[in-house]
Amino acid sequence: MKRFMDKDFLLSNDTARTLYHDYAAGEPIFDYHCHLIPQQIADNKRFATLTEIWLGGDHYKWRAMRTVGIEERLITGDADPYDKFLAWATTIPQLLGNPLYHWSHLELQRYFGIHDQLNPQTAPSIWDRANARLASEDLAVSSIFRQFKVSAVGTTDDPADDLALHALINSGKAAIGKIDTKVLPSFRPDKALQAQAPDFAAYIERLAKAADMKIQTVDDVCSALAKRLSFFVECGCRASDHGIPMMPFTLENEAYVESVFQKAMAGGALSAHELDAYQTKVMLFIAERYAQEGIVMQLHMNSIRNLNPPMYTKLGPDTGYDAANDLSMAGKLAGFLGLLEKRHAMPRTVLYTLNPKDYYVMATVMGSFQGGGIAGKMQLGSGWWFCDHKDGMEEQMRILANLGSLPRFIGMLTDSRSFLSYPRHEYFRRILCNLLGTWAENGEIPADIPMLGTVVKDISFHNAQRYFA
Repeated sequence: MKRFMDKDFLLSNDTARTLYHDYAAGEPIFDYHCHLIPQQIADNKRFATLTEIWLGGDHYKWRAMRTVGIEERLITGDADPYDKFLAWATTIPQLLGNPLYHWSHLELQRYFGIHDQLNPQTAPSIWDRANARLASEDLAVSSIFRQFKVSAVGTTDDPADDLALHALINSGKAAIGKIDTKVLPSFRPDKALQAQAPDFAAYIERLAKAADMKIQTVDDVCSALAKRLSFFVECGCRASDHGIPMMPFTLENEAYVESVFQKAMAGGALSAHELDAYQTKVMLFIAERYAQEGIVMQLHMNSIRNLNPPMYTKLGPDTGYDAANDLSMAGKLAGFLGLLEKRHAMPRTVLYTLNPKDYYVMATVMGSFQGGGIAGKMQLGSGWWFCDHKDGMEEQMRILANLGSLPRFIGMLTDSRSFLSYPRHEYFRRILCNLLGTWAENGEIPADIPMLGTVVKDISFHNAQRYFA
């Protein structure tokens, strides 16, 4: 029987072990999509307790704690930090088979040197040892970046943000000082697309102020976004990101779309058709700008958010009340990408879905738009959110291998708000190496270790580094 989460965790054969230890383990991390808070990076934040760094803002853990019956005051309430930690320690033994079980123990091992299993009995000792480590410089943000060889992180930023913190960080003049990690802004214009939102008009005013122009028409919205995108590029931006339930694709004439915009600005309720028409125009425009500016377009699709109205009212978004959606994808995605291709305006694009039923649709649709001499121009994004567990990662990579090119895959990202998330890259790399190692030992691919090692290194780091330039 193998020991629990030892050095060969998830590596089931000799080839897998060789690929991981000799090729994957030492590669840097290019975390091209995350939700780290730039202020915390600039401040070189040091966290006071294990609860603050581990449970603060982590809706994955909050959701799990609710599932096993933990009271909300011990999750998002005003309970003592130690009591919240004990609640998490009580939750962990009930998460066997959940990636949170693996991630949490990897985090204890890699950040704190603690190899105990977390449970109510070990919790007091783990609390004391972890907090002692947090009190040292070893777990300030700069030390974490250095320890995990984080080459770059792509934060998620609104077009109206001034990016002053990014400039300060990358100048070396922030409290964090000079660091080797590049902190790159990513362009996320979701609020400019959400014309159905109650605060849409207020947001458009904010965007206008940031772009130093008046916004009175849909074309003005597009111009303002273009101005802000150019500013982001000047500040090092290499990617955009869109969180959308589904790709919009409703083509209407200019007058119709303008009437929809004016209706939204006046606070009117939009029909689904009206909203889709407005979003289609703006998305087509901004996607063309991405192609012109050399920006990668990331599309996170098929989620349904804020399902629990009372808890949304109490806690707001991103608190553990979202789910996978089951909207039909093929027609609108194909139509949108086809029109971009017709206009010779296809940016490098990464497609993510929260529902794995979409993998075959996405992988086959994107295969129709590869080309231009760009390796892996269209990417099937890594297993995302509810899919970034062992089964989900393996499924995504198998489908990509079956329908596209696995060696050109740009690999893993954390999509996280937590500085404790970097072992997720290790988790992914172990799963990748085990998949390739198993194929090799079964005679399904050549047992050519140097060749497979190059593939592993590329997927772990180098493909993303090249893809995001």
